[in-house]
Amino acid sequence: MIQPPALNTVPFISVENMMNLVREVGVERFMTELSEKIAEDFRRWPLFDKTPRVAAHSRDGVIELMPTSDGIAYGFKYVNGHPKNTRDGLQTVTAFGVLSDVATGYPVLMTEMTILTALRTAATSALVARHLMPKHVRVMALIGNGAQSEFQALAFKAICGINEVRLHDIDPSATRRCAANLAGRGLKVISCYSAQEAVMGAGIITTVTADKTNATILTDNMVGEGVHINAVTRARIFVEYPPQTRIEGEIQQLAADHPVTEFWQVLTGAVPGRTSDAQITLFDSVGFATEDFSALRYVQHLLKDHPHFDHLDLLADPDGPRDLFGMLLRAGVA
Repeated sequence: MIQPPALNTVPFISVENMMNLVREVGVERFMTELSEKIAEDFRRWPLFDKTPRVAAHSRDGVIELMPTSDGIAYGFKYVNGHPKNTRDGLQTVTAFGVLSDVATGYPVLMTEMTILTALRTAATSALVARHLMPKHVRVMALIGNGAQSEFQALAFKAICGINEVRLHDIDPSATRRCAANLAGRGLKVISCYSAQEAVMGAGIITTVTADKTNATILTDNMVGEGVHINAVTRARIFVEYPPQTRIEGEIQQLAADHPVTEFWQVLTGAVPGRTSDAQITLFDSVGFATEDFSALRYVQHLLKDHPHFDHLDLLADPDGPRDLFGMLLRAGVA
């Protein structure tokens, strides 16, 4: 049983309080510690309930639920993906999440997860790259400079030791914004006119795109030996959860039995990661519920020393467990 909520209220982390948490902890430390929590849960992979995300598709996008449980705690995230939103000045992705105690069914945390998803996505990408990338790589190409790009750059700096990032986006203003946001953060930032220019000399290639209208970003002749790609069948492919990745990931275009390696097996030592300096590795990340579960656990832990949350009156508390209507009467309901 995990710690039940105090005073029959649920800690709620608003967007403002999430920003306060990240500010106090520091964005690079936050993603580094979060990556450690994600790794911890990947090593416990067999304990988790696992299912592909539950999706409701529409013409304009998708709304999804991402649930999982380790038998002690249960977590889920509500998230949407609407690439067209940016045309109306809206976020492509918004999210919130809940962590609950399995023994009682009571929620113990509710939090915004739009910012938290960006942090955990970058932390996961960098975690995987640290275990798969060639040694001594310090240059990353970052293709697609949308809302996730700065998080990716700083996560790879903090977790993988990257000191140079080469940016490209089909929208030059996105690259300019990203470069400006990364100024003064200890990275050499180079803006590139093409994806081909961006990948020159890069040992890691990260593609961060939401719109699949123009899906071909990297062609085979752009990828040299010894490169790690986050996003070619020439590569050894690593995934989170194959049933989900084969539906949503880049590998959906490959045969259903195309071989992939589950990343949790690398962390536990069950299978090797990179096997040679010349090998090309590819992490086809679509995000999985255990990573959000890890993020929920991490921010709950942070609240002990950084109490940036509100008390959400979410749990009915009648005088007796069976007297819910009496609670209404005592509140003056006619």
